[in-house]
Amino acid sequence: MNNFIFLGPPGAGKGSLAVKVAEAYKIPHISTGDIFRANIKAQTPLGVKVKAIIDSGSLVSDELTFELVKDRLSQDDCKNGYILDGFPRTIRQAEMLEELAADAKVVNFEIKDEIVIRRLSTRRVCKSCGANYNTLTLKPKKEGVCDKCGGELYQRDDDKQESILHRMDVYREQTEPLINFYKGKGKITNLDAAIETDVLLKEFQKIF
Repeated sequence: MNNFIFLGPPGAGKGSLAVKVAEAYKIPHISTGDIFRANIKAQTPLGVKVKAIIDSGSLVSDELTFELVKDRLSQDDCKNGYILDGFPRTIRQAEMLEELAADAKVVNFEIKDEIVIRRLSTRRVCKSCGANYNTLTLKPKKEGVCDKCGGELYQRDDDKQESILHRMDVYREQTEPLINFYKGKGKITNLDAAIETDVLLKEFQKIF
């Protein structure tokens, strides 16, 4: 089974590689943000619960997040595997996931802080379709305009340097303990996330 868990700081390129791995291995790329949004939009019983919690300004509990992930992994498109991006985020979530998917392969994206800052601070996103660009490595054909839909490109508030540094601190505090958790189980593989995504995909395919 091709069940993968992608770990790494924001800006490490997890999403970019996940898109390519999903295509190559014919498996879904699943992010918890997407699951939340889909359930809220469909007004499922879990989605209604999540929306009420988010609207109140509280954090969604590990247990409820796990229920949403468990429900998503039970769907037909996950029969041959999946990529989890953004889950687990805590040791408690990892422990619950172990009971459901003990065979998952954990991929840790290793990257230096300065590369993350450079990548994220130069990222631009389309207001209309959400496509990602980069002012250094993936420029649109016309400055400030999306190639795909002609929408306006902008810099997200959380891609500004102060926010990036805060996000990295949160990552270290909450998510880095997961690396030690999975190391202890002997199931983590480190990838050099500083290289280009296409090269990274080839490295990934050699290992998995």
